[in-house]
Amino acid sequence: MSEVKIFRVKGEIRKPAFRTAFIKEVRALKLEDAVETIYAELGSQHKAKRFQIKILETKEIKPEEAKSQLARKITGV
Repeated sequence: MSEVKIFRVKGEIRKPAFRTAFIKEVRALKLEDAVETIYAELGSQHKAKRFQIKILETKEIKPEEAKSQLARKITGV
């Protein structure tokens, strides 16, 4: 059984009339799954295409370091 990890993803959304930076924490089995989740969530929330979402940094973090209350609650920290 694989262990679910928490990843912190930093990046920005660049659209013609909209530009913003983001930091999201997601739970995934591996790094590639976390990136896919970010593309799916931000694409649906902001109507952004994949080429408009620039991921600048992705790293695995410990559950204690998570700032997201939901991520901490699910992991039991």
